[in-house]
Amino acid sequence: MRIIASSQNWIEGSAVQQLEKTASLPGMRLAVGLPDLHPGKGSPIGAAFAVEGYLYPALVGNDIGCGIGLWRTELSAKKLKREAWADRLRNLENAWEGDTREFLDARGIEVSGYEHSLGTIGGGNHFAELQAIESVVNPEACEGLGIAADAICLCVHSGSRGFGEAILRGHVDQFGCDGLTVESGEAAQYLSRHNHARRWAAANRELIAIRMLERVRTEGTRLVDVCHNWVEQIDLAGRACWLHRKGAVPSTAGLVVIPGSRGAFTYLVAPKNPGEKSAYSLAHGAGRKWSRSDGRARLEKRFSPKDLVRTDLGSHVICEDRELLYEEAPQAYKNIAIVIDDLIEAGLVDVLAVMKPLVTYKVRR
Repeated sequence: MRIIASSQNWIEGSAVQQLEKTASLPGMRLAVGLPDLHPGKGSPIGAAFAVEGYLYPALVGNDIGCGIGLWRTELSAKKLKREAWADRLRNLENAWEGDTREFLDARGIEVSGYEHSLGTIGGGNHFAELQAIESVVNPEACEGLGIAADAICLCVHSGSRGFGEAILRGHVDQFGCDGLTVESGEAAQYLSRHNHARRWAAANRELIAIRMLERVRTEGTRLVDVCHNWVEQIDLAGRACWLHRKGAVPSTAGLVVIPGSRGAFTYLVAPKNPGEKSAYSLAHGAGRKWSRSDGRARLEKRFSPKDLVRTDLGSHVICEDRELLYEEAPQAYKNIAIVIDDLIEAGLVDVLAVMKPLVTYKVRR
């Protein structure tokens, strides 16, 4: 067991305790807490676990396939229209009016029974955000991606919606939080549904992007799509293990987007030196500083909802759910700059570009 974090990074004691407890599960060979480590429901978020002989669906969680996508748009920061863009972003929580079966079939994905949610963001920390380039750190790499200094990108964070929830609930109803032996039929069934949910979640992010781009009247090119709740088979020192990631992105699948809170910068990074030290993984975001209930209790005394729909960076926040507005406020999250610095110091990433939020869409009534 190890935690990748500097002395500047605050890691909650209960998150460390959860990591230690999870590391004692049968078959556990490696447990790594990343710089965004924070407490979850039973096991921590911002961690990766290599297990021999067992699958633990509870370590992946209920939002199988959740991840981050990044699209380069045709919009320009030279012509910022925050108010107009924010006003056009409506009805994204309603079911898509298109043919979801045809949309999925074109991508080789079977229907799940949850297609009424396809193309919707969902609650919690999920969002879709228009972002401007704050700084280009690696001009050559950014030029190769078509990212100019005045570019505007769309960042989408969402997952498998009710589909992943149903998969985990079915497992818990039958087995609780116990693991499944990898040779069992139940493990094979879980992996099949897990893989389906992962593909479905990627399609969900794509459809969210399509709907967002239509609203702001532009086109987009997908640059990155990376998942942070999933399990894959790896070789660990000659052992065949299953690497469970909960709030952790792979360092072996190309570029990674690491967002902060809705009032903080987002980082586009290139992974480097993937290995057992980091469980072949990177942080997926800033990580929570306060629980949702704690954040709400703290902030309701200090801020009105009107105070929280604009950020210190000048961005607009579309969130008409009062509780969610407080629970997901920037103050409830850790400092993303420290998380990124920890990854750099550990020799795990190079930063390519930094992006600033312009309009964050969460939910309208």
